[in-house]
Amino acid sequence: MSRNFLIVDPEEGIEVLKAFASPARVRVLKLLHTHGAMNVNEIAQALDLPQSSVSSNIQQLEDAGLVRTETQRARKGNQKICHTLFDEVLVMFKSDPRPQSANQIEVAMPLGLYTSCEVSAPCGLCSTAGIIGLLDVPDTFLDPARMGAGLIWFTRGYVEYQFPNNIKLMNGALTSMEFSVELSSEVPGTAADWPSDITVSVNKIDIGTWTSPGDYGDKRGVYTPDWWKLKGSQYGMLKSWRVTGDGTHVDGVKISPVSLKDLDIESHRSIRFRIGVRDGARHPGGINIFGRGFGNYDQDIVMRLVTSG
Repeated sequence: MSRNFLIVDPEEGIEVLKAFASPARVRVLKLLHTHGAMNVNEIAQALDLPQSSVSSNIQQLEDAGLVRTETQRARKGNQKICHTLFDEVLVMFKSDPRPQSANQIEVAMPLGLYTSCEVSAPCGLCSTAGIIGLLDVPDTFLDPARMGAGLIWFTRGYVEYQFPNNIKLMNGALTSMEFSVELSSEVPGTAADWPSDITVSVNKIDIGTWTSPGDYGDKRGVYTPDWWKLKGSQYGMLKSWRVTGDGTHVDGVKISPVSLKDLDIESHRSIRFRIGVRDGARHPGGINIFGRGFGNYDQDIVMRLVTSG
């Protein structure tokens, strides 16, 4: 089951915070989260509130982007069906990324800061201090402690990260977009020969698939903590997906024709980076994603934007 998260910067998401300032609106959100889609009359009856009050609160929640509504025919006229959009809302001050130069900007995304996920077991997360939640339980990926994750693994599915679209902070037209992340396949134990097709998409458009050769555990990763068992996945390969005007490349080798024009980055408020293993993959060998404190590269998931300015 897919889970969706909203990350709110208090300096930017004031409308969302205002929406949560009302106990009545919080009750509406909790009801929709628990019971699923409901119409306004059903919400009013369940919460013992006036229909006019519920309608007003639904409108404010919709304006804040927390609720989606649709109109359906009823026995008498039409009815408004209300859906909640997020399973979890996180309030976090974001760092203010500044360009390293006038035409380049880099943003590092912590491994546990995914905004949507859908994974299957075997799966798990851990920080440099220990295992997070329960192993092989997909719902653990909802544990708030995931924010400290330095290693994530799962068999099928994806995690998605929402990067800020900082094109407006830069000079000139976008010429390249790059994502850098340390990866390996995932198998119980380890196996150097265990191929896995790892697919990356940006704003729901697949940009390309790279086949990981295996899952590495022959020696401890340079940054992998001592408590992590040596028989487990130790390190991966640092891979770079780079999209330019003529297509998508992995470590300089063109793997797909998807270009910056196809992605139309300038028209999006954010850049959604999704990575995982598809159900229909030819080599469905799972995935390990290494972040800070694990593997051979002490880095988060890094996005780099370069313009012609």
